[in-house]
Amino acid sequence: MATPQTPYDAVLHAARDVTKLDSAFDAEMLGAALLGSVYEVAETDREAAVRDFVAGFLAATSRRRAVAATTVRAVFAALVPDAAGADRVRPGATAPAWSGQLGKVHLTGTWAYGDVYGDQTSYLATFAYDDASGGPEHALVALIDHNIGITKDVFVGGPADRILEQVRQLCAEDELTWFREESPTRMRDQVSRHLAVTDHLGQLPGAASLATDRALVGARLAVLPAATAPPPRQADDPLPDAARAAEIRRFLASPDAARAGLDAVDGAELASLHFCLGLLLDHAATFPDADPLRWSPTVAGLFLLDWVHRRAVLDMDDAAMLPRVLRAWAGYAARRRGLPDSAGTATDSAIEEMVPEFVRLYATGERRSPATAAVAQLMADGIDPDDPAALDAWIEANRHRLADDG
Repeated sequence: MATPQTPYDAVLHAARDVTKLDSAFDAEMLGAALLGSVYEVAETDREAAVRDFVAGFLAATSRRRAVAATTVRAVFAALVPDAAGADRVRPGATAPAWSGQLGKVHLTGTWAYGDVYGDQTSYLATFAYDDASGGPEHALVALIDHNIGITKDVFVGGPADRILEQVRQLCAEDELTWFREESPTRMRDQVSRHLAVTDHLGQLPGAASLATDRALVGARLAVLPAATAPPPRQADDPLPDAARAAEIRRFLASPDAARAGLDAVDGAELASLHFCLGLLLDHAATFPDADPLRWSPTVAGLFLLDWVHRRAVLDMDDAAMLPRVLRAWAGYAARRRGLPDSAGTATDSAIEEMVPEFVRLYATGERRSPATAAVAQLMADGIDPDDPAALDAWIEANRHRLADDG
């Protein structure tokens, strides 16, 4: 019977041909892919899981003298230098010539690009080995999704100049994207901060390279200069009441509101108008990088087809008013931010297409949360949720039904 392998033995077996690779870059890519399996299956802090695995691997293989084992140890130490024992690892005397270049790279440029709406930003950095024997100049690309507040994908590959040129060309051909040189300090801060959220997700986004390249991404980000001061603390309320009121006044005085006929509503419609505007601002405040003027087809869909059904109880006047207010506000926001006309048109068309589904979801109530459904039932029964006596009486009268629903 074969001797059971430990995870460390399995890694050594998988990397048995590491000495046949052509460069330090190839070896670092292999090492990151091997550590990617640890990252992917971790249930809590994935970065810590990888660091602990590397520390355990270095301890368990400290007496291994085979050249493949000493080389893998050097690769892991370069990828995860803060793992316990990594600072004591040295390539063996018979290690490949490129082993001295493991992790020895310098930054050659940083850029950022994304969509004009602000849904996603990608950061791109290029690196070269201090000695050309280490391998080719290569690029790191990291995609941040601002709607869910994570680094959604990462990728390391080459040739760096070809990747950079492809990105430049893609952005030049699409007026709904932008491209610029970026501060390396900002890139490190933004990618690392959002990647820390990704590291704690119970389930990773679908991109395979997020796991296979994660360790190498961490090593390359560490090459970028760190901020000398912490970022300013975000306020608990990203848009205080006074600022909310001022933004609403600007909107109601805008041509966008006038075109939608919202500048002249009164009576019950006026109450619905302000309720709907409050919902738009409340939804904007839920994003990690809150901005009441950031509305895209994606953000509009999250609001109109999901969030509002889970978080708000709409009467018929509100439901009739909401798409109208959203279209006007999205147009106002696009104009305030100076977006291309085509961007505003695309968002408006998307909202128009969503209206039938919004109406269906409103009618069925299928996306209501239990709390929202309970309040909706109260209102349907003519009960004021702010009247404690009426509320207690309703709960007592519906106790058996509430118990059955629970």
